[in-house]
Amino acid sequence: MKTALSLKRVMRASVAVGAAGALVFGGLTACSSDDDDSDSASNPAGKTTELPSNPATGDPIKIGFIASEGGAVQMPMLRTSGEAAAKYLNENGGGIGGHKIELVVCKQSEEPASATKCANEMVEKKVAAVLTPLSSQGAVMLPIVTGAKIPYIAQAPVSRAEFMTPGAYMLSGGTLAVLSGQAVTAAKDGIKKFTVLIGDSGDAATSVKAMATPIFKQAGVELKVVVVPVASADPTPEITAGLADKPGAVTVLGDTRLCVSSMKVLQSVAPDVKKYLIASCLDKPVWDAIGGQDKLIGAKAFTSVNLSSDDPSVILYRSIMAKYAPDDDPQGLGYLGYQVVMALGAIGKDIKGVTSDDLRTALTTARDVPLPAAPGLTFTCDGKAMPMLPPLCGKAIIASDVAANGKFENSTVLNK
Repeated sequence: MKTALSLKRVMRASVAVGAAGALVFGGLTACSSDDDDSDSASNPAGKTTELPSNPATGDPIKIGFIASEGGAVQMPMLRTSGEAAAKYLNENGGGIGGHKIELVVCKQSEEPASATKCANEMVEKKVAAVLTPLSSQGAVMLPIVTGAKIPYIAQAPVSRAEFMTPGAYMLSGGTLAVLSGQAVTAAKDGIKKFTVLIGDSGDAATSVKAMATPIFKQAGVELKVVVVPVASADPTPEITAGLADKPGAVTVLGDTRLCVSSMKVLQSVAPDVKKYLIASCLDKPVWDAIGGQDKLIGAKAFTSVNLSSDDPSVILYRSIMAKYAPDDDPQGLGYLGYQVVMALGAIGKDIKGVTSDDLRTALTTARDVPLPAAPGLTFTCDGKAMPMLPPLCGKAIIASDVAANGKFENSTVLNK
């Protein structure tokens, strides 16, 4: 009953997850690596395997893919990993129910004009579904896509619309899952005070506080939200003041710049505080800026992927990236594009037709489908994972210990 009451308070906070999700989206702005060492089973990324030969032979099915790529937003790895997954399904994985995927790509630069253009292009080209790894422009694109009765599938929700709109399907719980997992972990770790460091863009701090306060209160943990000026060359004064009550753990919710600046300050003023980190704070540019991966040993990671694992689904991910996207960093953020394409392949393995209705039926009737490259996470898109937020197909998160070389250990699935 307490969980339901907490979630109702979250909903009354204007579905604050919308703005909160945007800040996590802002964190996914790292650059892909140019290193090509993923085709060897002995490389640091982990084991790979030979791919099967199972080409798709059926009539093509048009799948839209809206990429966040252009202008100030440069995340080509989200697109190239999605394209790699489509190539694998077409050449090695039997396509979608035997049908070859015709991936229709449109690049938008995370602003309304280009996002509207891409959404309209998807409708004009009559795609059967629209995939996007994640985007801050969901509120712009969703009405166009779902208005044409085309399923809209994303890896994680960002905008309020993506949490609420019928016809939207979110494979993971986004910021809501992260904060819920952090609250549960903090309580388990005996932490009494928890601090969130967040950038000063828009109303993100207010939204996160409204969303997270009941979640942490229910866990018995006192929450403090500290606003950090993202444009500041040195946010030491703000962070130092925010840590005056000596919290037991800290998380950073923001883009790569905020992760770098915050982690540098934490190293100086609170080196021993427990760090609960999201994907944007665990990416290579952050490691490089703070002096290497070993600086994060002992932190907790909260992610919807585990690229350190030798689970068969992760070995498959590394193998597909090695063959079809060899210039991408297999330890980077490309998994977001990969997951949305491979998830569609998983739910459509028995599909007969190539229409939006066929895919919608497959989406809403599949149960406990493993999320690609995320051992232990599943998704079910029948609207029941979190009834007050029906587009959410999953609410679980993977919590891991960060070990040497950025590897994840002791991974646990929370909030199943």
